[in-house]
Amino acid sequence: MKKITLLSVLILFAGNLAFSQGNTEYTGGYKIKFNEDGSKYLRIIAWGQFWAQYNDNVPDDASELNFSVRRARVLTFTQLNKNFLILTHFGLNSLNGNNLSPTGKGESSQLFFHDFWGEWKLGKDISAGAGLHYWNGISRLNNASTLNFMTLDNNRQAWAVLGLTDQFARHVGVYVKGKLGKLQYRLALNEALASNLQDGVVPTPNGAAVYQGRNLLGSGDAGKLFQGYLDYNFLDQESNFLPYKVGTYLGSKKVFNIGAGFLTHANGSVVADAGGNLEGEDVNIFAVDAFYDAPLGEDGSAITAYLMYQSNDYGRNFTLGTTYESGSMVYGHVGYLIPGPADKARFQPYISYQNRSIDAIDDNANRLGLGANLFLTGHHSKLSVEYSNFKYGSNDNVGTLTLQAMIYL
Repeated sequence: MKKITLLSVLILFAGNLAFSQGNTEYTGGYKIKFNEDGSKYLRIIAWGQFWAQYNDNVPDDASELNFSVRRARVLTFTQLNKNFLILTHFGLNSLNGNNLSPTGKGESSQLFFHDFWGEWKLGKDISAGAGLHYWNGISRLNNASTLNFMTLDNNRQAWAVLGLTDQFARHVGVYVKGKLGKLQYRLALNEALASNLQDGVVPTPNGAAVYQGRNLLGSGDAGKLFQGYLDYNFLDQESNFLPYKVGTYLGSKKVFNIGAGFLTHANGSVVADAGGNLEGEDVNIFAVDAFYDAPLGEDGSAITAYLMYQSNDYGRNFTLGTTYESGSMVYGHVGYLIPGPADKARFQPYISYQNRSIDAIDDNANRLGLGANLFLTGHHSKLSVEYSNFKYGSNDNVGTLTLQAMIYL
């Protein structure tokens, strides 16, 4: 009965929203105009993603079926004239039965800023900004929007330093972004996080690198990192008004981009020699990628495809759980939007695959995702299902089935 009620609510929401395929201008939400022509405004956007996840490869005392709020977010941005903008973005992630707080005061139940930056226009096609920002380097997926994924979620390792140098894929720093014809660019100089996911860990003699250069070495250069991303837009031009890259346009644009990006962090990690003496190692990550999204005909069908190669050098034999490691990664996905009217519910099956080499164990990790999206009102209201199969080195395969309901207002 509860499942039927939830689905009914989603359909009611979908029926009362304006249809949107997947724009980059973020024209959804509520716009408050401060003048007659709307050039002075405040825009408010809210979205939520709700998960039900089944995994039978769990300990005896753990549940195989779990529910969570994957994301709960509110984003606002304001322009009082065309020369400057301020953006705020706050919310929470992955709230579930294991991290809920009895009184709502625990860490996981607290809202925090994902973004907070100001931006100033320097010329026709160039702007600069400062604050807690998402103008990232490396790849398209490291700049991905969470509003319009094609796959259930982002390829996790594409957020290559999440929790290592940043706060949930955002750095405090300064950036510049702009266009040179069909070439778009974004470059940023940022502070590195002082207390990260390896806080308190010390390298062992002749052992693997630890990502704690700023704390263990106490060097000034370990406190800053530089990153950038450039992509050439061969067909329709994508917007770079905001940093968030669209996952799928559902046939509303014809886009073909090739990109390349990097992140470099001097003395970002630390190793110890046989005597325990510490030495810094530079962290260098770079990637090349290609994105294609286009209608296939007059029947409403469309294709979305993405391919990326990423080189990860976090230092000697670096690993952190099964998430980060020195090595390389190849990732790709492709989805097909089944023909149908643009103002009706749409169905999009997809497949994704990732292969990572792991220097520390001289082995690979692999993840296969098979899924589908049911777009009730474009990206504003959709249901997604995905089965993933993950294998890390010689560990057993782990299969997970996830159902997601999303609303974006």
